[in-house]
Formats: sequence, C-alpha cells, structure tokens
Amino acid sequence: MATDGELSDEDAETLERVIGSGAPAGIGTFRYLFADQRWEWSPEVARMHGYEPGAVRPTTELLLSHKHPEDRDRVRALITSVEDGAPFSSSHRIIDTAGRVHHVTVLSYPLYDASGDRVGTGGYYIDLTAAVDAEQRRVIDDRLPQWVAAGAEIEQAKGALMLVYGIPGDQATRLLLWRARETGTPLRALCIRLTAELTDFARADSDLRRKFDHILLTVHERVESD
Repeated sequence: MATDGELSDEDAETLERVIGSGAPAGIGTFRYLFADQRWEWSPEVARMHGYEPGAVRPTTELLLSHKHPEDRDRVRALITSVEDGAPFSSSHRIIDTAGRVHHVTVLSYPLYDASGDRVGTGGYYIDLTAAVDAEQRRVIDDRLPQWVAAGAEIEQAKGALMLVYGIPGDQATRLLLWRARETGTPLRALCIRLTAELTDFARADSDLRRKFDHILLTVHERVESD
C-alpha cells in the first residue's frame, strides 16, 4: 500500500471498480459550500437517506440524524472537518427514513473557484450494503486515506472535460472511466497524464477541441513511458 498520502495503482484500480461497477443507486455525490454553509445532495444520496430528490434540504443536523447511534460521534467530528475545510474519508452506517441500515463509504475532495480559492468540499457517497461483503468493506476502509489523495487528481481531469466538452460532472466521470477501461490504463494515471498535458495548451487556441480530442484518445500510450 502507498504511504504519505499517495495512492498506489492497485488502490486506484480498486476504487475505480467500486465507482465504475456499482448499481446507479449505489453511488452519489455531495457538496458543501463555505460561503452559505450549504450542503447539496445528488438524487442518489437523497434516496440513500430515504428521501425523494428535492424533498428535503440537507443540513448538518439532518445528516447526523441519519447516522447509526454507534457512529454518530465519529461522523460529527468528520463533518466538522469538512465545514472547517479539511478533506475527509469515512466508512460508517446510516439509517434511512424506513429504518433500514446502509453501510456507506464517503470520500471527499476540495472544491475551488476559477481564481483557485478553496470554496467548499465535494465528494462521493458509496452504498456498499448489497454490493460488498464484510471482508471487502474492511479492505476499503483500510485504504480510504489513500483514495482521498486521488480525489483531487480525478476531479481536475473531470473539470477539464466539463470545460472543453460542456458536459456535466457525471458524464465526465463516465468518459474518463470509459477511456481507462478501453485502454487498460489505471484511472489515476490517466487523469494525472491528461491534466499535465493540458498545460501545453494556449487558452485562446482555436484548435483546442481538436487537440484535446487527440490527447484524450492517445494519452494512454504515454502513461507507461513517463
């Protein structure tokens, strides 16, 4: 396993399989914005908690009300770290509105504005209740710190695709996963190389789209040699 906050290719591939192969209802996203202390849930995260999308406005208090009693204090400390601006990872239980217990893993990454200022925290909720057995959950829990380190690298590559192609984040994620699977390249390595090659672009280049297409479709050829 990698140390000092770095993510090994093995861990990145494991995370890719969890994110890429789960059922649609098994993974969702969230954001916490510092300016107005606002939480945002994707429809999938709302359903994990037992709500229809848009039915409730998520708050810190609402999040804590759904945590398993044995996990509440630990999750409160993690939420506080998000509100203070620190990335976090957690594997814990939540109880939905019907009383069902869900085993979830939460991974976070920093959010920045166009000026490079930190404006919040975003991340993934992964519902492992049906998809992963107890031993796999233990392995995932052990590797959470390394996975968090990869979140920002993947998000940078997602942001580039969203900018160039004008697509939302979920479509950008699927596009990166497709290229990684199609070429047999670890997702983290693909994202790092893709982001690095973007620095050669001039912002006003009229051929930006064509050049980006070429990089996206050939970046896997240069991962191993770098």
